[in-house]
Amino acid sequence: MAENTDVDADSDDIFVNEEELEKALCVLAGSDPDNCSYSRGYVKRQAVFACNTCTPSAAEPAGVCLACTNKCHDGHDIVELYTKRNFRCDCGNSKFGEFQCQLIPTKDVQNVRNHYNHNFNDRYCTCDRPYPDTDDQENDEMIQCVVCEDWFHTRHLGCTVVDPEELQEMVCEACMNKAPFLWTYAAHFAAPPVVTIDHPKEEVEVDVEGGEEKEEEIVSRQSVEDEPSTSARHTRQEDASNRMSPCKRTHEEMTNNPATTQTVTCKLKELQGQGLERAKQGGVFWPYSWRSKLCTCTDCKRAYVAADVPFLMDQSDTILAYENRGLEKPFGQHPLMALTNWMNRSQQLEVIYGFNELTTSITAFLDQCVAEGKTVTVEAVQEFFEELRARKRRRTNTGYQ
Repeated sequence: MAENTDVDADSDDIFVNEEELEKALCVLAGSDPDNCSYSRGYVKRQAVFACNTCTPSAAEPAGVCLACTNKCHDGHDIVELYTKRNFRCDCGNSKFGEFQCQLIPTKDVQNVRNHYNHNFNDRYCTCDRPYPDTDDQENDEMIQCVVCEDWFHTRHLGCTVVDPEELQEMVCEACMNKAPFLWTYAAHFAAPPVVTIDHPKEEVEVDVEGGEEKEEEIVSRQSVEDEPSTSARHTRQEDASNRMSPCKRTHEEMTNNPATTQTVTCKLKELQGQGLERAKQGGVFWPYSWRSKLCTCTDCKRAYVAADVPFLMDQSDTILAYENRGLEKPFGQHPLMALTNWMNRSQQLEVIYGFNELTTSITAFLDQCVAEGKTVTVEAVQEFFEELRARKRRRTNTGYQ
């Protein structure tokens, strides 16, 4: 196994710049470091960790919040999972045996709505390899799918990786196929390649709920050629004016104008009718604005629920929105960024975790002194740090064995 414990000044893959460290910091800043998230239910998005010390079995994956990582699993073999959506902290439930959460001792036996994958066992991508992978000699970054939230090597995405400054959200091929209507949006709004396909004989009938296209020949070539071009131009003009507006019906349309309700169009059907298609293979990269272009008519909402992707309609679900919330906090601009910019990501997180715990411990120590009316003496501070050193063990880095 390759040696990873020494910092190699010539190895670009173990260094991160200030922007990357800022992202690591805001991932933590977006979550509560002191209070278990369990009491908040299934949190929309939070930093999640797995503990190989407490739950080493792949058959019983479990995740813990940032606060429990700091308070309950100090010195354990921790796996950083970045963020997960709609997740409730498992710390101390039935998956942990006799281990009890120090912050919220009483919890449900299991969190049945939590979603788990091989990431919880420190495995990622279609190659099912750990990260960092000491046997992998290729300098290849990993990108997270915004649907399944698994991480993929760029070389295993089955597509050309685009400039991350331009297109920041990625949906892997498997998730695209689970919600196949996304391929239509990809042809119009995602990174190329796309090709224009003409359908002179056919009119496309859309099964929105199933997410698949059904083609039915309804007229002959002659009747299509006889269709007035002015009508087609008028339809295209209407499509262009309606494309960027929601397909929800107004109260007036539903109550006072029944005829109008019959002609309300679906943006997905409009796009499918334009004949722009894309090869249904490989991961797809999207600009951050792509979710705002998804149709939210009743049939499409049903399709999102059926494909288990209703969160795609939520603009605040994105990683960008979560990180921006973290950056709004003072910790997002912490001077640790300048002090640790020579370290690799694992070393940086080690320092960040240590700093978090040290800050919490000092605050608790000073609060105790105030509550007890004690004077903070040099001897008391020395005793405090001796106790801290005695119980603090270095957090194990799962990548180094």
